[in-house]
Amino acid sequence: MSPLAHQLATAVGRCLRGKDDAIELAIVALLASGHLLIEDHPGVGKTLLAKSLAKALALPFQRLQCTADLLPSDVVGGLVLQPKTGELTFRPGPVFTSVLLADELNRTPPRTQSALLECMAERRVTIDRTTHPLPDPFFVVATQNPGSAAGTYPLPENQLDRFLLRVHLGHLDPEHEIEVVAREDGHRAVDDLQPVATRDDLLQARASIERVRCTRELVAFVVELANRTRSHGEILQGVSTRGAQALHRACRTRAFVHGRDFVVPDDVHALLVPAWGHRVLLRGGDDAEVVLQQILAETPLPE
Repeated sequence: MSPLAHQLATAVGRCLRGKDDAIELAIVALLASGHLLIEDHPGVGKTLLAKSLAKALALPFQRLQCTADLLPSDVVGGLVLQPKTGELTFRPGPVFTSVLLADELNRTPPRTQSALLECMAERRVTIDRTTHPLPDPFFVVATQNPGSAAGTYPLPENQLDRFLLRVHLGHLDPEHEIEVVAREDGHRAVDDLQPVATRDDLLQARASIERVRCTRELVAFVVELANRTRSHGEILQGVSTRGAQALHRACRTRAFVHGRDFVVPDDVHALLVPAWGHRVLLRGGDDAEVVLQQILAETPLPE
């Protein structure tokens, strides 16, 4: 593992026990300049993951609690009248940060969800025809409750497509859960966490990822997988070109995280479901992971 990724994984792992795979995926999403969607039940450590990652890099952090009455201006900000001057001035919203936790994103209505689209895709906010750039880096960690939860709005396909990876934290194994329950307050561990890297370290790592090689044969393999999702009988809507680009970028980043300057087929295998599981729309009740793994098993690896 690369020194930066190892330092981040170790620091975050002190706060979020027993979730090494999810921590690695979060680091991949951050280093790849993407965004992360966490889907799971309340109380499994979603907030801890976002807060500890921001703290480990000494990055500004904001938490946005999404509710049914949340307005777009509560997310991106808006124009405020100054009584003394009578002028309208821009008041930035919580998106003007480096790490934004949008907690329970699918509890807020579509109009408010859409306020994040320009932020996530173009790293900017447009208010009254004036564009305001967001900080660099800008990393969104959004959580959503399962669709069976009460009071939720399904995230539309264009919103889901803005997330590079989706992860499920799940419940802890008994050994780690005993440790966490005995400790009780995981947020105190985040408060005590000391930064292990800086913004400059993150930007340098991103520059290094641009030099990671992926052969034309492996790129063709990713495109072939995408084409097979578009013609599969169980899939109503397959992966777009942007989805194929997302997997390619995530694979190059995973290679860097594992200390390589080249992509191998294992990177594709490890990231196929996290990168595409939320991008395919199934016809029936099958699980996206099962269908994607079937496509992967049936697609010949490049020589």
